[in-house]
Amino acid sequence: MGDTIQFSSYFYFKVIMTESLNRPIRVLVAKVGLDGHDRGAKIIASSLRDAGMEVIYTGLRQTPEMVVNTALQEDVDAIGVSILSGAHMTVFPKIVHFMKEKGLTDVLVTGGGIIPDDDMKALHDLGVGKLFQPGTNTGEIVAYITKWVSENRKF
Repeated sequence: MGDTIQFSSYFYFKVIMTESLNRPIRVLVAKVGLDGHDRGAKIIASSLRDAGMEVIYTGLRQTPEMVVNTALQEDVDAIGVSILSGAHMTVFPKIVHFMKEKGLTDVLVTGGGIIPDDDMKALHDLGVGKLFQPGTNTGEIVAYITKWVSENRKF
């Protein structure tokens, strides 16, 4: 597979997911701040659900602390943040901070939106997983989350 994850590969990972976890992957999809554009988040949520994952959608106008508290209460494997407002350099570090504070050290935080490459690198260095640009094939997102969870979650 190399660095590129093919759309069809998520079916392979779905088999791994059910065998290694004995349950569907649980993903929290969140919209943080005043960004009211949620079409992309809803498309991602539907794609994850179609791939067999359990999806919890927070709705609009969440704070980073609310997102992390919901992730803890829902016992999720991954948090996906959709952000188009340009506040990614504020939102993601706060989410990572609250995750560490609450002991969510084996939960993936990933997301997408309009995020410059240099900012993606800086966020990755802080502990944020892969970030996706608008137009990314949803199968690539499914495969990434599935692979990360199967390799990193501690049970």
